[in-house]
Amino acid sequence: MIEKLKANALSLLLGGMVILAAAIMISRSGGGGGDGGDNTVDVNVPNFSVVGLEGEALFNTSCAVCHGPNAGGSDRAPPLVHTIYNPGHHADEAFFRAVLNGVRAHHWRYGNMPRLDVPREDITKIIAYVRELQQANGIATRPHNM
Repeated sequence: MIEKLKANALSLLLGGMVILAAAIMISRSGGGGGDGGDNTVDVNVPNFSVVGLEGEALFNTSCAVCHGPNAGGSDRAPPLVHTIYNPGHHADEAFFRAVLNGVRAHHWRYGNMPRLDVPREDITKIIAYVRELQQANGIATRPHNM
């Protein structure tokens, strides 16, 4: 019984340390929107590929109302042109899951993202658009370290 209590206490301590480390990383990267600070980023807009242009139109219809023009963020949702969303931390599958299932708030303080009714093939084009924006703004794949 005592060993189980020790193991639970250690798990809680380690979990708290992970949460603290994540909070520090987000604060150092300029994250933490929704706290009254600047919720948007300036975005350099590239010349998009054909798929990127299709994704832009779909993004503007389905996503921009919350994530802002050019995925630069708003007071409703974070910028997707942000290092937090680099492919090493949020792979393309994370974007699929976010759209299809919704997301509990975890990096930002905007509240939960609801699921959206967007076909998978359209999500693929939206992801291409976001990735092209990220690349044009110096956001490259970085390994995710916790």
